[in-house]
Amino acid sequence: MTPGDGGGAANTLFSLRGRIVVVTGGLGLLGRQFADHLTGCGARVAIFDRDASPAAARDDGATLVANVDVTSPTAIRDGLTLVQSRWGCPDGLVNAAALDSRPNASLSDNGHVEEISLASWEEILRVNLTGTFLACQIVGGAMASAGRGVVVNIGSIYGGLSPQHDVYAYRPGFYKPIAYAASKSGLLNLTRYLATYWARRHVRVNTLTLAGVFQAQDPAFLASYCARIPIGRMADSREYNGALHFLLSDASSYVTGANLVVDGGWSAW
Repeated sequence: MTPGDGGGAANTLFSLRGRIVVVTGGLGLLGRQFADHLTGCGARVAIFDRDASPAAARDDGATLVANVDVTSPTAIRDGLTLVQSRWGCPDGLVNAAALDSRPNASLSDNGHVEEISLASWEEILRVNLTGTFLACQIVGGAMASAGRGVVVNIGSIYGGLSPQHDVYAYRPGFYKPIAYAASKSGLLNLTRYLATYWARRHVRVNTLTLAGVFQAQDPAFLASYCARIPIGRMADSREYNGALHFLLSDASSYVTGANLVVDGGWSAW
């Protein structure tokens, strides 16, 4: 772009430089990818993850890593206090912490609905839905008190559509956990509720719904899954950065209560 053609305005519109963003589950596959992208764009990122060891904890000025279990209100409050004492009130919250099951997971918690244990159901709901609510309540509440902020809840295609059970038929007895689908479905209306609740306090809340990410899965699973996607392949984790960036930036200043679907066409059939 040349001077005067709007390039400067566009750069400002999408800029995240100096923004403070909390990423829950920030040491996971997507959470780590999101954190790396955001710091690369000049944001300061606070990673909240229950797997963060004392050795991993750090604050290098761009990234702060804290051991935070999103099912614990006390842990989230302590994490928020740490962020506020170092950097100030967050500008954004990305809820990426979640429990899921890979196709090669044990059948004990991924079998027939009639045999799923209550403990398995409750654990997934506690992390995926209650944990997201608590992070929104505490971190989102702080942003609402400051009169600005953005929340992005990371959803799944299985939150809006039932899993295609035949995708997993290559492995007899395996089913995508019903609790995972229920938790991601609940996330959609949690987002809508908070979007309307905080709208006048200038906090936007949206869902980013994603399809599967390639992780060198079983070839039989990949063949079955990719045949179901119009684009013909699973996503590279980096391909979700643009959508997240948009939702966190001023480019989406009039977007709230929305569900941005990035799924390679899965839901277009």
